[in-house]
Amino acid sequence: MKLFGSYTSPFVRHCRIVLAQNDVKFEFVPTDYAQSAQQSPAKRVPFFSDNEVKLHDSSSIIRHLRSVAGQSFCDSIEDFDLYCLVNTALDTTINLFLLDRDGVRLEDVGYLQRQQSRVEAILDELNQRDWPEADAHNDAHLRLACFLSWAQFRERLDIHQWPKLQAFLASVNQQPWFANTHPALS
Repeated sequence: MKLFGSYTSPFVRHCRIVLAQNDVKFEFVPTDYAQSAQQSPAKRVPFFSDNEVKLHDSSSIIRHLRSVAGQSFCDSIEDFDLYCLVNTALDTTINLFLLDRDGVRLEDVGYLQRQQSRVEAILDELNQRDWPEADAHNDAHLRLACFLSWAQFRERLDIHQWPKLQAFLASVNQQPWFANTHPALS
């Protein structure tokens, strides 16, 4: 198995967590923007190979890894909806981050302001929920934890605005399977 990606990517981190949880031996291939543009039709990381299986999105990679381990991916439609909701916020936040890095200012573009509003509305919704202790095999929770951790690492969100999400992330940060994959450690 080969996982192509960046240590700082929250999508790649989620894959790395699932691989580590299941004690799967794999080769991590550090991959930058130029390499991903050449090697994946999605032109982003992660992408993955497992013999004849070639996958181009973290969600399909995670589903494959869970299946190989005899585990489920998003047990219920509610978990899958949560996963999708978090994924929307994560993908939008990353796009805003990359545009900002390229010098496009949020304040100058109405569409980008609406995108930022989308992220905040999702976080407001998620902050209204009661969050259980960290569940190492709930991929919706793992995706949320990877998102919140990445957003803090990249200084994209002030998580103090969402105290329930802040408490959730603090509890997940205590788990070795999560803490050991933090981007600052790579």
